[in-house]
Amino acid sequence: MKPSIVILLVFFAFSASLMAQITDPVLMTINGKPVLKSEFEYIYNKNNTNNSLDKKTLEEYVDLFVNFKLKVEEAKKQGIDTTKSFVTELSGYRSQLTKPYLTDSKVDDYLLQEAYDRLKEDVDVSHILIRIQQAATPTDTLKAWNSIQSILKRLQKEDFAKVAKEVSEDQSAEKNNGRLGFISAFRTVYPFETMAYNTPVGTISKPVLTAFGYHIIKVHARRASLGEVLVAHIMRFTSKGDDANNKTAKVTIDSIYQRIKAGDDFGILAINLSQDNGSAQKKGELPWFGTGRMIPEIEAAAFALKNKGDVSEPIQSDYGWHILKLIDKKGVETFENIKADLERKLKQDERAYRGQQAFLAKLRVNYNYQHIKPNVAEYYTLLAAKPEIDSTFLAKVAMLNKPLFSFAGMNYTQADFNEFLKKNNSVENGIASELIDDKLNAFVDSKMLDYEDSQLEKKYDDFRFLMKEYHDGILLFEVSNNEVWEKASKDTAGLDKYFKEHKSVYTWEKPHYKGRVIWCKDKETFKAAKLIVKNSHNDSIDKYLRIRLNDSIQHVKIDKGLFVQGENKVVDNQIFKTKEAFVPAIDYPFVFVTGKMLKNTPEDFTDVRGLVTADYQEFLEKEWIKSLRAKYPVVVDQNILKTVKKN
Repeated sequence: MKPSIVILLVFFAFSASLMAQITDPVLMTINGKPVLKSEFEYIYNKNNTNNSLDKKTLEEYVDLFVNFKLKVEEAKKQGIDTTKSFVTELSGYRSQLTKPYLTDSKVDDYLLQEAYDRLKEDVDVSHILIRIQQAATPTDTLKAWNSIQSILKRLQKEDFAKVAKEVSEDQSAEKNNGRLGFISAFRTVYPFETMAYNTPVGTISKPVLTAFGYHIIKVHARRASLGEVLVAHIMRFTSKGDDANNKTAKVTIDSIYQRIKAGDDFGILAINLSQDNGSAQKKGELPWFGTGRMIPEIEAAAFALKNKGDVSEPIQSDYGWHILKLIDKKGVETFENIKADLERKLKQDERAYRGQQAFLAKLRVNYNYQHIKPNVAEYYTLLAAKPEIDSTFLAKVAMLNKPLFSFAGMNYTQADFNEFLKKNNSVENGIASELIDDKLNAFVDSKMLDYEDSQLEKKYDDFRFLMKEYHDGILLFEVSNNEVWEKASKDTAGLDKYFKEHKSVYTWEKPHYKGRVIWCKDKETFKAAKLIVKNSHNDSIDKYLRIRLNDSIQHVKIDKGLFVQGENKVVDNQIFKTKEAFVPAIDYPFVFVTGKMLKNTPEDFTDVRGLVTADYQEFLEKEWIKSLRAKYPVVVDQNILKTVKKN
């Protein structure tokens, strides 16, 4: 007789459960709740590495781990894990931890290395731009495409600079004939940069689309990076069309140059004579800069200087006349030294999305993404008459509710997509199919990332353990703060009681003087202060001195505390009777001391509050652990414990 399908399914489910128990057995139970061996093993090995200062034996660590878990259990019983602050804090940590798991790290690594390699080489380029506005219609885009294609044909026979000056919509082309000069990584938008680096020297690129429009790039030369340079400059501004001002600036800069040649200090001249106020106060020093980050005339002159201290002849730019002094030069840093800076720049660049785009493409394959073309096409039809996603279009699609796409066994409908369109509604126009496809892709991507996010604990042990660590760590902090740390600092009655019971622990080797050093501005204040001290309760002295003697002018100052010999010259002179001469302050020449001598023992816990608080916290901690061990049963499987592996 053949077994039924139900029996087979039950058998396989039982087998899977049994295998899970064998591979990751329960090491202990805390209040009846299981703790798996894998969790303990992860934390034990993480805290007992070769670099650990305080390594623990397995038995010692079990004890610490149990105490930790008991506190977490107590935090849950107190409902701390359901508070808004806890949920918000854990969610914040999770959003940070998920980032490396929701991108293709190989693509990110490649882009980092690519950017670094490009930093080591500069590319000399010209370009022609045909702009496309952000709100361009399909007709506008097609017109730009046709224009760039016709320009490409002209460039087969005509000079690039001549054509650039005539047709390029980059405003600088009128003056520079499209010549941008040397560029490096991050100096232009990423698609432009990539095309420039992938175009051979002496050739013209095919059209490349960026956020600005279509470009054609000509590469003139390549060179090893010049690195970065640090210079100071002295500047005299000039104005276009103001010949008198320009002549005066030239005479002045020549005069300054002659003074530098005669030996005058460059920095002092910059402070006194440079009209660039931002750098003048720094003796003319400019920030470090490399290729493409400075006015071309200054960049060329700066990199032409060979030795530290060399000074350029006066050079002219569009802004005025300059004299440069070389302070320092450096080559491209090592990859490791600038990796963090490269990562920061990548996040602010179009490259930031490449890793995630590659990751999402893989998810679509792995999760068998399928969309139902006829049901997507219904949106094309409704948008065709007026290709604009606005409130009118949203009203048209409101009744649609057919299946739209599926992945990982989950189905999404047109109604789901409609909700996304409402929440991400911005008036957009263009080709109907492109508009819908862009929105649909964004919706699919968001759902895939949400789903993948929900699967991280199942797919990655290290992520699951790390999230558990953060979860329990936040609970541990909050409950420990409530039960020990904050409680100890605020419990003055408990601190006083603990101090009195352990007073002998807090004895001193040297006598301490407990009191005040009172500084007075004049003789009248001195007499009045002494009278106030004599007739006031100790706790009120500070208040009465300030209220009665200080007005808009501070007539009296107070130093209050515990003083041992050598800590305060006034106390040394008046109490400890040292032979060292004491010279009163000029502003407060009259000074006296009031208080009492404590020979070997503090008067009360406030005299040693820090020490008592620390000891009281330790006492509360031990008492708390005792109560938790009595409250929550703990069972450790010693046989499983023996199988724990130490890395």
